[in-house]
Amino acid sequence: MPLFFGKLIGGILGFLFAGPFGAILGLMAGHFFDKGLASNFQMANPEHLQRVQDVFFTTVFSLMGRLAKSDGRISEQEIQQAEHYMGEMGLTQEHRDQAIVLFKKGAEASFDIEAVLSDFQQYCVPHPKLSHMLLIYLIGMAMADGEVHSAEEQILRQVATALNISPRAFEQLLQQLKAQQRFSGQGAGVSSADAIGEAYKALGVTADMNDKDIKKAYRRLMSQYHPDKLIAEGMPEDMIKMATEKSQEIQSAYELIKKHRKG
Repeated sequence: MPLFFGKLIGGILGFLFAGPFGAILGLMAGHFFDKGLASNFQMANPEHLQRVQDVFFTTVFSLMGRLAKSDGRISEQEIQQAEHYMGEMGLTQEHRDQAIVLFKKGAEASFDIEAVLSDFQQYCVPHPKLSHMLLIYLIGMAMADGEVHSAEEQILRQVATALNISPRAFEQLLQQLKAQQRFSGQGAGVSSADAIGEAYKALGVTADMNDKDIKKAYRRLMSQYHPDKLIAEGMPEDMIKMATEKSQEIQSAYELIKKHRKG
């Protein structure tokens, strides 16, 4: 049942205090109140949350299949990369079997990418962290062989557009992820001469920014990968591992920046 109490109360109060113009402002304010309240009600609904999880899972792995097929064929190496990538996510065996089926469907010539993206827009786009994580997973898959090829980038940009992410924001994210990858594992590669520059890119900041602003950027990134927040928005629990690893990469980059600035 649609919520309208915010608009009703806002319109009445606005009219009483400021006449017709106030009523319009009150209706607008009430609209946003009702919208936020409806969103909270939906997320408190277990059935809705399960639907969000299912759509997110389906979108991630079917689009991975589409990425692998972007050059016209799927090589044995790409299949191995996909299976390894799924293993790194920490999926349960049941989810891993489902992911492989979805991956193969995404690689079929009849795969309807627009339909999948439409479902994602309906259920997951209202939760920005899920949109962000979808691109994280897909870009990670594209970078699995060390390079994002032009056909893969074209699909990634199509997805970003469907998620209302601007070309500039997509490019920034792509550069950030490439830099963050350098800090995976035990801080791999951080001893090289240009490591500090990569650390700034990993956080999406520049060397001329002050410590306070860099710390804000760091905290904002860490918040995007917070496990409890991602699960609350609808991410399946066994897909959290990669978000944790991204947090560790960001942490490593931030620690290097702090060490460099103190020195």
